[in-house]
Amino acid sequence: MNILLLEDNKKLNQTITKRLKLKGYKIDAYLDGNEAYNNITEGYSCFILDINVPNVDGIKILKRIREFYEEVPVIIISASTELEVIKQSYDFGCNDYLKKPFFIDELEIKVEKLCKIKNDFIFFDDNSYFDYKSSIVVLEGVEQRLTKKERLLMNLFLTKRNQVLSYDTIQNYVWEGSFASLESIRSLIRRLRKVLSNKYIETVVDTGYIFKTT
Repeated sequence: MNILLLEDNKKLNQTITKRLKLKGYKIDAYLDGNEAYNNITEGYSCFILDINVPNVDGIKILKRIREFYEEVPVIIISASTELEVIKQSYDFGCNDYLKKPFFIDELEIKVEKLCKIKNDFIFFDDNSYFDYKSSIVVLEGVEQRLTKKERLLMNLFLTKRNQVLSYDTIQNYVWEGSFASLESIRSLIRRLRKVLSNKYIETVVDTGYIFKTT
């Protein structure tokens, strides 16, 4: 399972990374908020965020995460004891708030409780699933590896299954804030439809697309 860690204290960052790696987690650790912000769409199963970090604070990153991932666990680690900061963190969707200083064992327990998933497979049909870790779609026993943009789009569809996704939502998530023409979006949809044997993805005229599952 992949975890994004944002902590600007280098020593604490290294300590958390080392301990969680010993538990079998894959950790992408960042000291800078802007770097973490630019990588939140890389398919993480859990986020651990400090608040007061350089360039982009943890609260802004939390809000951005919740625009795309409603259910991915987010743990805030912060020295702030201000009630308003704690309230804001929960209001914007954090799952737990750990005040510094803390024992690393405490964080391990919270990660085990909130972030541990049985496997990296997201099933969207009885015999079909998306391997979240390796970016492989298995459709009725046939494997296909996805490109980065196909993987991001699949992540988005499965997070928002049976919900209409606008062209803007797809552009912001898959192209990570950069401009994408309507034809570029349609071309990506065509490629993913081909992988999925033209099942699941339906067009919503003049609006966007919906990934339909039963």
